[in-house]
Amino acid sequence: MTDSWARARGVLEAAGVPPDRLARIRPLGGGTYNTVEELGLTDGSRYVLKVEPSAVGLSHESRLLVGEAEFCRGAAEAGVAAPRVLVLDGPCLLMTLCPGDPWDDSLSAAEQVPLRTELGRQVARLHEVTGPGFGYPTGALGPLAPDWRTAFTAMFDALLDDARHYGAPLPRPVDEVAAVVRTAGDALDEVTVPRLVHFDLWPGNILVDRAGGEPRVGGLIDGERMFWGDPLADFVSLALLGDIRKDEAFLQGYREAGGRAVFGASARVRLALYRAYLYLIMLTETVPRAAGPDHLRWVQERVSPELLAALDEIAEADLS
Repeated sequence: MTDSWARARGVLEAAGVPPDRLARIRPLGGGTYNTVEELGLTDGSRYVLKVEPSAVGLSHESRLLVGEAEFCRGAAEAGVAAPRVLVLDGPCLLMTLCPGDPWDDSLSAAEQVPLRTELGRQVARLHEVTGPGFGYPTGALGPLAPDWRTAFTAMFDALLDDARHYGAPLPRPVDEVAAVVRTAGDALDEVTVPRLVHFDLWPGNILVDRAGGEPRVGGLIDGERMFWGDPLADFVSLALLGDIRKDEAFLQGYREAGGRAVFGASARVRLALYRAYLYLIMLTETVPRAAGPDHLRWVQERVSPELLAALDEIAEADLS
């Protein structure tokens, strides 16, 4: 506890906030990688402090808070509801606190439709933000690449190496997964502009604010896994273990705000590639994170079949 207070005071001071204003620290749940705390100040202000772990899990999970700060900067540029950065100080990131609670099953079907439409508009605006190159801005896998095929191939190869290193419990051997993925590289060449991709927009990272009566999107949070790439990649976590093409309300809002959502042959292959990438992450990370038996059972029952389905879709695709 003493270390937490000393760390929080140090970060506040780095942000230009008098550290003696710190009144309380409250751990925040929901995160699976970084330590997350809410800082309450004597004047009623509330901030979020994220702290990176000392040990890196997967290859791309280095300096993730650099990525989160970049996401927040891009979201501010786009006018999207998200935290605003006060300071990035080494392994610590201090941000504003967004209103609301994670999207959950308490929302009625009638409430979810306009919320999904609003979410679609916000994601479309996010995808208007462009970067200086392709890939992770953290430098974890090297510098940004000049084209998407080079960047995504490096991202997937690093993950495959992680799966080999950790002996990840995959439904197919790693080399078979690699062979299938290599057949689809041509589809990546259609992506020519590096756009901001959050890549972790599952319901737990979408805050819903009910303070004004009608629920609204209070903030898109936990942007630490962002990269510069293909906007279609965001559609995977937005329909986790499902199919974004069935989310009519989201797609309506996305298209209304200028987002391009066309699911031709090449786009379907790219979506399958991104599904394979995310589901491979979900399976591989269970080893370095020492996942418990319940979570291991869930990924084998729910995630493994989806990885297989994505690989089959890639293998059966005809882009000629």
